[in-house]
Amino acid sequence: MRKEGAMFLALLLAPALAAAACPNSGVVSEDHTQLFNALRTSPTEMAGLPIQNQIWDLWIVAPDEQSQLMLDNGRERIRYGDYERAEDVLSDLIVYCPTYAEGWNQRAFVRFLRQDYGRALDDITEALNLEPLHFGALAGRATTLINMGRTEVGATALREALKVNPWLSERHLLPSGEDL
Repeated sequence: MRKEGAMFLALLLAPALAAAACPNSGVVSEDHTQLFNALRTSPTEMAGLPIQNQIWDLWIVAPDEQSQLMLDNGRERIRYGDYERAEDVLSDLIVYCPTYAEGWNQRAFVRFLRQDYGRALDDITEALNLEPLHFGALAGRATTLINMGRTEVGATALREALKVNPWLSERHLLPSGEDL
C-alpha cells in the first residue's frame, strides 16, 4: 500500500482505533537514561547534536503501527502547513495513545504554530508529565511563554530546558550576555 493510502486508512480507522488499546509507551530504558546523561555532559554542540538526534529518534517511534501512521500523518500535515488537519490527526493519536508523550508534544507544536498558546501549554504540560526530560517540550514551553509576552517566565523555563539539553537552538532567546 502506498504511503498516502496507508495514511488515509489510518484517518478512516481513527475512531475505531480509539476504542482499541494502545500499548504502554511510558517505558524508559537504561539506554534512554544514558543518552540523556551523555547529552547533558557533552562538551560541545557538535558532540551533543548526534546524541540529541538519537533521543529524537526514540521519541518519534510510536508504540504500534496504527499510532505510527497517525504520528507520521500528523507530522506530514505540519510540513505542508495543514495545521487544522494535523491537529485533528494528532488529537486522534492522543485519544488512542494518551501515554505517548510525543503525540502531546506534536499537537502542542501545531497549536503553537496556530498561535493557540494556552492550549499549546496544556499539551506541553501533558507531554512533560509523561516525559519530564522531553527537551523539545521544555523548549516549546519556553518559546510559547516568550511569544505570549511572558518573557521572564519564558527565560526561566528556557534555563530549565538547558539543564536537560545545553545545546538547544532556542538558547539564543536568553537575554544577551547571560551565561548558559
